[in-house]
Amino acid sequence: RAREIHMANYLGHNVAQNYSGADAIDKDGNEVEYKSTISKDIHATYNGISVHHNWEAQEEYLRKHKIGKYKMHYFARYDGAKIAEMYEMTADDVLEFILPKLKIQFEKERKNKKDPRLGVSIPKKYIETKGKLISI
Repeated sequence: RAREIHMANYLGHNVAQNYSGADAIDKDGNEVEYKSTISKDIHATYNGISVHHNWEAQEEYLRKHKIGKYKMHYFARYDGAKIAEMYEMTADDVLEFILPKLKIQFEKERKNKKDPRLGVSIPKKYIETKGKLISI
């Protein structure tokens, strides 16, 4: 949560009041999503995604209620307490990458897993290609 507050302050956004849902609200009143890492390479992980009864319902959930709900996603890599790099990416570009990967996971048998929820990471190369670097 501390990094979300730091990112919001840096971007001039308002921190969301609730712990679930949007991480912050941008200057135009849009809810936004933040992802941060302390790894040496930037990446973004979306974990704990609820599983629905069929892929059509799953995709609708992802597009309207989970990922696509936030038009902009911000990814930051931290070096200590400082932002080393930050990118912004549209929800459409995030969905373009994660939907095929989540569909594969969705179609695999998950009944015997301790946690059947879905998860996916967006790698550095995709973030650097599709994202817009925000000057630090």
